[in-house]
Amino acid sequence: MIETPALPDGYEFSADTARVDVDRVHGWLSSDAYWAIGRSREKHERAMASSINFGVYDTTSGEQVAYARVVTDQALFAWLADVYVDPSVRGKGVGTAFVGRIRDHLKPYGLRRVLLATHDAHGVYEKLGFRPLDRPDRWMIHLFE
Repeated sequence: MIETPALPDGYEFSADTARVDVDRVHGWLSSDAYWAIGRSREKHERAMASSINFGVYDTTSGEQVAYARVVTDQALFAWLADVYVDPSVRGKGVGTAFVGRIRDHLKPYGLRRVLLATHDAHGVYEKLGFRPLDRPDRWMIHLFE
C-alpha cells in the first residue's frame, strides 16, 4: 500500500464525530462545494448520522480545517464523500494526508473497494492509490428527480 504522508505540523486527524463543527462543515459544503451547494442543514445532519465522519484540526486553536465522511457496510464497500479542505490550508499537504489517514482507518475492515467521485482533485487521490474505474460501463446510477 502507498505510504500515507504526514500531516503538516500543527494539524491532527480525528475520527471522532463529536469533534465535528457541524455549523462550519455545513457552511463549507452548502455554499462552497460544487456537489453540495444548497444542501439543507437537516439533510447534512442525516448524512452525517449514517456515516463515519473525519476531520483535521488545528492543534493550537482546535479549529476544524478539513472534513470528510464515509458511507460503508464495514465489510465490502465504502463511499468516500464530502471531502473538503478549508481554502486557508489548501496547498499545504493537508488534503493528501487527510485522505491517506481515512484510507488507513478503513483498511482493518477488509473492504474490497472504496469508491469516490471527483471533478477536479484526481491528483490528490492518485497519490494514494485511487484510480479510474477499470470498467465504468459496468456501473449504473439511478437519479431521483
